[in-house]
Amino acid sequence: MLLQWLRLSAMGLASLPQRLGASSVIVIGIACVVAVFVSVLAMGSGFKHTLADSTRADRVIVLRGGSDAELNSNLTREDLDTVANAPGIAVDSAGHPVFSKEIITVVNVPKIDTGTPSNITLRGVGLALSEVRPELSIVEGRMFRPAVRELIAGAGAAKQFSGLAPGSVLRFGNADWTVTGIFSSHGDIHESELLADVDTVGSSIERGGYSSAVAILKSADAFQAFKDALTSNPQLTVEAQRESAYYAAQSAQITNIINVIGTLVAVIMAVGATFGALNSMYSAVAVRGRELATLRAVGFSALPLMLSVMTEALLLSLLGGIIGAALAWLVFNGHTVSTLGGAFAQVVFKLTVTPQLIGEGVIWACLIGLLGGLFPALRMVRVSVTEALRTA
Repeated sequence: MLLQWLRLSAMGLASLPQRLGASSVIVIGIACVVAVFVSVLAMGSGFKHTLADSTRADRVIVLRGGSDAELNSNLTREDLDTVANAPGIAVDSAGHPVFSKEIITVVNVPKIDTGTPSNITLRGVGLALSEVRPELSIVEGRMFRPAVRELIAGAGAAKQFSGLAPGSVLRFGNADWTVTGIFSSHGDIHESELLADVDTVGSSIERGGYSSAVAILKSADAFQAFKDALTSNPQLTVEAQRESAYYAAQSAQITNIINVIGTLVAVIMAVGATFGALNSMYSAVAVRGRELATLRAVGFSALPLMLSVMTEALLLSLLGGIIGAALAWLVFNGHTVSTLGGAFAQVVFKLTVTPQLIGEGVIWACLIGLLGGLFPALRMVRVSVTEALRTA
């Protein structure tokens, strides 16, 4: 039976050039489904990776208790003084805690592609920026100076928003800010932001408190002791989180929305591709009707015949899946886009076509192919040999 299946499959594949049009319908249709499926889900994957790349195991973020994001958190100076002296925080060569008090606000900057103003995060950071975020480096221009309305722009933001070249002047509210440099931080979420001196940002927006505190611990294992010291202090109402946990929560909602939309679009297209595969395989069986009936008459079993038809549909679908995944990777992998993040500001990120997404796309293709080949194969073996020969 195995030998019959192999021989019949080889015969069917050998006749594909005579049925090139019908076979191409299957390949092209499924390639389109997989390309759309993979490229849409690559948005969610890229967004998630961008936020995940912002973290390190020994870095923590402290928010006001009950706050789910920096934008709606408020910490007093007294809160931050207590946090800075909590056990477990690393110290620099001068004995100062590696600690940054930060303020988050949203400002409008025109986008390059549309020219319309769009939200972008302006983050006020402390003087220990280089110790708290050692991955950050200036790639063009210079660092901003404290107590002066100067800022640096992330490399991702500079690609999406206009007026962020070094030397440019931006107007926020009633004040002018000078862009002094462009920074890179290995493609993480902070490359979508503008950074400036925290106290200068606070005075500009007339805010006395702070949004968050970011600190480096002596080691990743010091987190629990650090957290317990803060939560057990009756004078504090704060919540300490590892950066990985914080950004995972920030990315979850948007990633889920993108994945649901991508899957829904793929399902709708998959239904159409399945019907296309059904029609093509019905046509293929009809064209080979006399041949298949003759093979049954000379002794080939029904099961190998049925499996050979399904094999043909599966291989054509697999080819379409590989082509679609390859197109998605070539066209969209690494493509820079932006979308609203948790702070209602634009987050710039790159679409990421991962091996897992490619695998899921190919599995989709194979399932479509199996469904597309199953019913024509069943119909073929249910018809008697005599009737098949007479109607072929």
